[in-house]
Amino acid sequence: MCLGIPGQIVEVTDAANDLALVNVGGVRRVINIAFVIGEGRTANSCIGEWVLVHVGFAMSRLDEQEAARTLALLHELGVAQGEMNDIAGMGELRDELRDELREELRSAP
Repeated sequence: MCLGIPGQIVEVTDAANDLALVNVGGVRRVINIAFVIGEGRTANSCIGEWVLVHVGFAMSRLDEQEAARTLALLHELGVAQGEMNDIAGMGELRDELRDELREELRSAP
């Protein structure tokens, strides 16, 4: 499965190579923006725009509302994943406790 993350272009770092700095949830990375620069546009005209970032490339532009909705959904998925990991960890703890109890019962006089 491929996942694109919304990010906002904050600075052009190398216009000749279509490279820009994007802010993705507080983390800043240099990405390639060649796919979102349209006819008659410059790299600098993309500053402030929201883009969908995947493997170091801005794949498409999106509006601020869509970016906010997507970020909220990704946050919810992260919370859900954390809860599932916690539940899985509880299963591992249960198994460890069961094994310890069995060992104690075997060694009891």
